[in-house]
Amino acid sequence: MSKYIPTIGIEVHVELKTKTKIFSSSENGYGQMANSLVNEVDLGYPGTLPTLNEEVINLGIKAATILNCKIRKQMFFDRKNYFYPDNPKNYQITQNRTPIGYDGYVEIEDNGVKKKIYIEEMHIEEDTCKSTHRKDKTLLDFNRAGVPLIEIVTKPCMTSSHEAKLYLEKLKELLFYADVSDCKMEEGSMRADANVSIRKNESDPFGTKAEIKNIGSISNVGLSIEKEIERQTKLYDNGETFKEQTRRFDDKLGDTVLMRVKETGNDYRYFPEPDIPFVIITDEMIENVKKTIPMLPDERREVYKNLGVSDINTTKLVQNRSLSDYFNELLNEKINFQVASNLLLGDISAYLNKNEKLITDTTLSKDRFLELVKLMDDKTLTSKNLKDILDDILESDKSIKDIIKEKGIENITDDKEIREVIKTIIEANPESVNDYKNGHDRAIKFLMGQVMKETKGKVNPGLAMEILTEELK
Repeated sequence: MSKYIPTIGIEVHVELKTKTKIFSSSENGYGQMANSLVNEVDLGYPGTLPTLNEEVINLGIKAATILNCKIRKQMFFDRKNYFYPDNPKNYQITQNRTPIGYDGYVEIEDNGVKKKIYIEEMHIEEDTCKSTHRKDKTLLDFNRAGVPLIEIVTKPCMTSSHEAKLYLEKLKELLFYADVSDCKMEEGSMRADANVSIRKNESDPFGTKAEIKNIGSISNVGLSIEKEIERQTKLYDNGETFKEQTRRFDDKLGDTVLMRVKETGNDYRYFPEPDIPFVIITDEMIENVKKTIPMLPDERREVYKNLGVSDINTTKLVQNRSLSDYFNELLNEKINFQVASNLLLGDISAYLNKNEKLITDTTLSKDRFLELVKLMDDKTLTSKNLKDILDDILESDKSIKDIIKEKGIENITDDKEIREVIKTIIEANPESVNDYKNGHDRAIKFLMGQVMKETKGKVNPGLAMEILTEELK
């Protein structure tokens, strides 16, 4: 198979987290009964007028800021004219000539190598209604009509499906953490189109482009790009060409399928939307929005690393927004942050998953968690003890010391006492000591078992193992 250079650009539509729609007072919701979140504006009734939702502009500014875009200070909306059943007005209100954000970038990292994926522009528009095809009928659900979207368009600067996936993962993480969108691809609140072409040499002009529409998951974006590169490679290797076209990804086939060939360019006859005044964005508006941006993922990673949290725990914390937010409440405390992250990601996480709860649904206040971290750090509590009392810690308001007292947990924390027990065990088991010295690992496990038995499990295993190893040497 001949070697070609792929060129990939991605367009992403993201639904914004607003209470109401972009141009009407209808609720912006998901999963409700079909056509229950609609009014006359959404249905395109004659004589209705759009009213711009201010929160959409604020979220647009926020998205442009976190994506390192320049922000347009004066902008207007355009009408994009086309006829389709999901669009009863026969036009969509969008931003063609004055997108709110432009010339931005998202930085990805692959095996320690950083690369900027450049964003050409980011514009605000309204979503259309959802079409469902059943045999020879098409059903329309207008709950989605008028939901606010931002469309983020990259430059054709990616060269592999892997880069495309890294870009989408980073974009999703940024928009989710900034509270711009919930980015639930399975609910359609983040949808991607991929533009793919290939060419022989860097100096050649771009090849003919195929656009793959509405891909519903990041893994499918990767798969559809690979399949498209494969398809175009076979055509060029056979000396064939193809016309610019639109395709879709078919889940069942695991491949792209032709939708339509673009014989001519689209003529949407854009013109400025006459019913919405120009929007002026002031420096004050931008500054007010910037104040609402929470700590973003890369900054969290840096902060956690500097506090001594392991790389694996840092990654897991950033993947769990509610635990990361909870952890951030502790950043100014003087505690062992590795122990704190182990606690959150270990037994506490297991409890939350099993009971389908968030940490904010438990009684684990900041003060009680700090108490727990200190008790674990100074070995007053063992991990076995924690398993025995965790439900009480997360479900009652009692202090952790009171719970320990009630449960009769008394651990031996005195090094001298532990050392005396260990010396007695070593003297009583000379054969096992010899086996250990002859390199038999099982011997130390046996001796450790004897220590736990003698102390009735009231000693911290880590501390006991440390002293046992010292005494054996």
